[in-house]
Amino acid sequence: MQRMAAPTHHSSPQPVGPAAGGAAPVFSPLYQQIKALITRSLQSGEWKPGELIPSEAELAARYGVSQGTVRKAIDELAADNLLMRRQGRGTFVSTHHEEQVKFRFLRLVPDTGSGQALRMERQFLECHRVRAAADVASLLGIKNGEMVLEIRRTLHIGGEPVVYEDIYLPGAPFRSLTAERLERYRGPLYALFESEFGTRMVRAEEKIRAVNAGPQEAEILKVPVGQALLSVERLSFSYGDQPVELRRGLYSTARHHYRNTLS
Repeated sequence: MQRMAAPTHHSSPQPVGPAAGGAAPVFSPLYQQIKALITRSLQSGEWKPGELIPSEAELAARYGVSQGTVRKAIDELAADNLLMRRQGRGTFVSTHHEEQVKFRFLRLVPDTGSGQALRMERQFLECHRVRAAADVASLLGIKNGEMVLEIRRTLHIGGEPVVYEDIYLPGAPFRSLTAERLERYRGPLYALFESEFGTRMVRAEEKIRAVNAGPQEAEILKVPVGQALLSVERLSFSYGDQPVELRRGLYSTARHHYRNTLS
């Protein structure tokens, strides 16, 4: 990924518009331009996950705008979970090592209790490199037949298998990721991707449908053949809307449900 030079305090944001072609320029609000500039700095690694970013006053001087404009940009980045405000300490780059975002993309919770996800345990079943099928390659934005890392695993809650999933990662960025490394690592996978492979998941898109358990998944999830399962296909993106992970999971919802918050 090409590193982008951070703007100096002499640089003011320029109106965002189309390339040359005669069309009238389309302007975005100033705070959106500042948001884009801050995101570029995050993408380039100027401020790394977990690090404190400059204060609103410093950023306002850097970009030549008011503190209110910077504050509005940071508010949106915090709402997007790219930044995290800490009372009395400042604003930090969000990280998947933070307890409150460890399972940000996993929304399975028990039917009874607090409504919060329980402690997950995982079991890796397979980890190998394969040539990407056409549908996997298309979703990951790579060439058909390029190498991808395929990880097959189960997730357990209270000793009960509740998720059976395949994970596909582009081969080049995750060249050094091995089955042994996965087994040794005890934190969430996204924290591993962030700290050791420089890849931070910032958003995801999901497709959810109901399916019936076949013999293989019924045996693994310990449900009857034909049991209704939730099929969840998740495509996760890093900065710049770069797709970097595809997950295809089957969820047992006999005692758990998929919980989402809409706003």
